[in-house]
Amino acid sequence: MAVINRDPRTAPHGTRNDAVLAAALLAVAACLALFTDEGRRPDAAGWTLLVAAHIPIVWRRRHPLLVLAAVVVLVGPYHALDNNHAAPGPASYVALYTLAVTGRPLRTLLTGVAVLTFSVSIMLTVDAHQAVELLRISGWVVAILFAGVDVRYYRQYVAAIVERAERAERTREEEARRRVAEERLRVARDLHDLLAHSITLIGVQTSVAAHVLTADPDRLDRATVAKALDDIAETCRSARGELRTTLEVLREQDAPDARGPLPGLHGLPDLVEAARLAGARAELSVDAGTVPPAVGAAAYRIVQEALTNAVRHAGPEPTVRVEVRGERGALRLSVTDDGTGPDDPAATALVGTPGFGLVGMRERARSVGGTLDAGPRAGGAGGFAVTALLPTPTTPSAPAAPPMPATPTPERDG
Repeated sequence: MAVINRDPRTAPHGTRNDAVLAAALLAVAACLALFTDEGRRPDAAGWTLLVAAHIPIVWRRRHPLLVLAAVVVLVGPYHALDNNHAAPGPASYVALYTLAVTGRPLRTLLTGVAVLTFSVSIMLTVDAHQAVELLRISGWVVAILFAGVDVRYYRQYVAAIVERAERAERTREEEARRRVAEERLRVARDLHDLLAHSITLIGVQTSVAAHVLTADPDRLDRATVAKALDDIAETCRSARGELRTTLEVLREQDAPDARGPLPGLHGLPDLVEAARLAGARAELSVDAGTVPPAVGAAAYRIVQEALTNAVRHAGPEPTVRVEVRGERGALRLSVTDDGTGPDDPAATALVGTPGFGLVGMRERARSVGGTLDAGPRAGGAGGFAVTALLPTPTTPSAPAAPPMPATPTPERDG
């Protein structure tokens, strides 16, 4: 963003421009001295003082008070010698105007009174009958002061408008950066939840197929192998669909339907079924009405990650129970497992290094104003528990969905 210089004292080429202005004012003063009031044409001393009075104008922006004082000191003797009184007027008015524009109003008022007092004293000393000239000079001094103060306030007003515009622009840029960061974090969470869940299921299903192939080659259970491969293919198709929806967010940020439908509570049975295919004894119980889409999506992702962790870390054939209950103004969910722990080398290899699962679940909960707790189950019962409380803001009442009964735990073959 370009920086606008609003201080006239540091304006680019200010000294050069003021030097040109001083030369122009000197030319005007010379014309006035030569062609008006020929009876008071300056002598050598008068010309010296007149020229010297224009030199300080070169630095009027940087030192307005000192420049005005220097002009007054040089113009005073010029008038006292009864030279042409109109000639130094433009330079004096420019110095006075500069002070009025750059100085505080009180200082400008006091300076104006001092200049008027000085001018009147000089004029009365030279000629006590110059009433018209006194009125003319006083009128010019007052007009210049008012003009300078008015321009000062106008500049402050314009500067305030520019400052507000720049602040608004900075705010928009910061908001854009914040939204980009939030979107990147959201996409990272989605990719983690999706890939971790799908890869875990594929790993478990692949292990099942490998076990069947190597356990007893002479009595190959082709049906079991085919089912495991079909499950892998179905998991890949589901993951590919969710991945496509996530990538559309990156490619078409401005498209109104780029994100597609958000996952919600209606997708929980599919998650539980996928956990069963991975070897878990999974149960689901949902008793909740209509919830906001963002809350439903957060609950879906939390349950997805919790089931993934249970399949990976709770050992072979874990028992996992998913409960979702609607409370007054909140949605409470819990995912618990019996946590026997992985005792098979293949299962241990699938676990790998710690990831971002718990961090992602807590971020999901915080994104809708909720809280999440995760840790070993209380009472020494063993296993792991994830509980979350997600606020559901008051929305127009909608017919509540009938409670979903707890699904029975299917018996595993073999």
